[in-house]
Amino acid sequence: MGCFCSKFPSCCSSSERSGPVREANKTENEEKSEVTDIPAFREFSVDQLRNATSGFAVENIVSEHGEKAPNVVYKGKMENQRHIAVKRFNRSAWPDARQFMEEAKAVGQLRNYRLANLLGCCCEGDERLLVAEFMPNETLAKHLFHWETQPMKWAMRLRVALYLAQALEYCTGKGRALYHDLNAYRVVFDYDGNPRLSCFGLMKNSRDGKSYSTNLAFTPPEYLRTGRVTPESVIYSFGTLLLDLLSGKHIPPSHALDLMKDRNLQMLTDSCLEGQFTNDDGTELVRLASRCLMYEPRERPNPKSVVSALIPLQKETEVLSHVLMGIPHGGEILSLSALGEACQRMDMTAIHEILEKLGYKDDEGVTTELSFQMWTNQMQDTLNSKKKGDVAFRNKDFSVAIDCYTQFIDGGTMVSPTIFARRSLSYLMNDMPQEALNDAVQAQITSPVWHIASYLQASALFALGKENEAQIALKEGSILEEKRNTATS
Repeated sequence: MGCFCSKFPSCCSSSERSGPVREANKTENEEKSEVTDIPAFREFSVDQLRNATSGFAVENIVSEHGEKAPNVVYKGKMENQRHIAVKRFNRSAWPDARQFMEEAKAVGQLRNYRLANLLGCCCEGDERLLVAEFMPNETLAKHLFHWETQPMKWAMRLRVALYLAQALEYCTGKGRALYHDLNAYRVVFDYDGNPRLSCFGLMKNSRDGKSYSTNLAFTPPEYLRTGRVTPESVIYSFGTLLLDLLSGKHIPPSHALDLMKDRNLQMLTDSCLEGQFTNDDGTELVRLASRCLMYEPRERPNPKSVVSALIPLQKETEVLSHVLMGIPHGGEILSLSALGEACQRMDMTAIHEILEKLGYKDDEGVTTELSFQMWTNQMQDTLNSKKKGDVAFRNKDFSVAIDCYTQFIDGGTMVSPTIFARRSLSYLMNDMPQEALNDAVQAQITSPVWHIASYLQASALFALGKENEAQIALKEGSILEEKRNTATS
């Protein structure tokens, strides 16, 4: 459900609270896997989601899909700093508003550490949107097929298989056994590097009710005959995911089954895994995959049986997922610029010097539409407010700066991320961190990829005592700044 590449990182829950795999042994007691720190499902307005995604900005697109499942997924951040993924369907999808709401509310009742949980929806006019937890560390497809730094380790592949099976077992126990088009793009990784099953697949893709948008070679045989997805079809798709994990490639099941019959395990497994597992472990996973891929649906195992088969295979169970994945974690040291370091240590004097030196250079390209009447009746007063605010800001008279910049903002004739940034710092100087945070967020809504807005959010969050959120904001600011420097170099 997205990558950590812009101003909106994850607000996902850590499933490491019980250790990476120790929780696996608790699956018989379903209640122990319930999430308690995620808000109840709710309805959002279009305006709320528009603001959260900076007007559905192109910069915030996480993924797009084609004609068979027309939708776009954005990353966003709510006013309470919760980070979200917003799936926006095209206007022809879900014409029946009641059906959409019923499906969304049913999925929204699920709460589990193995899911990227559905937080809410929006059904307003022709708009149909879903809101879920945002997962910052890419998809299984990215880590498995398109890795850049290191291939996924055997122990992590086994953990992915187990966590995914646990997610399916939980959903089945809650009466949501059907999952549509289960594939490597539906598995996403949270802030701690733990795999989660996207909740979006628990709903139909669009009004035609199609459940599979992948190549027919990977579609369950019974679906090709009936056009209907069944719980057994989901297990078949899980089997194709096991093949992905084994091979590091998207191998058609028919080809994989031929290799299994010939006992050609070496041809089936990823060469990057050499020396990481025994023949017995490899054989067990191949045997499980072949059971899931049985032609007759009734011969396939159920999710509970799959979980039971995967638990004994787990390796390196005490190693945290982000360590196995080689993913930087929030507590790790960031390489920060002078501004980032100043915001981290809350050195307001240094921040002030940097903002003063920068001036309004980063406002270039911010569009402003003014009517002739605005020019004649309001512009001069607005510009005077800005000039007075700039003088007060330069002289560190921050109370006056707040008043003058507020007059400029309330004038409504121009939009300036720099004004919001300057007023944000002025609020911090006056011990008003919540107001400072609001302005830093507004600066980023105005300029979605502006690193300074993220850094100022970090300072405000530090002042509010929200250490974890502040570290996330620092990280997103450093990523945005690095991208900006790369683009201009």
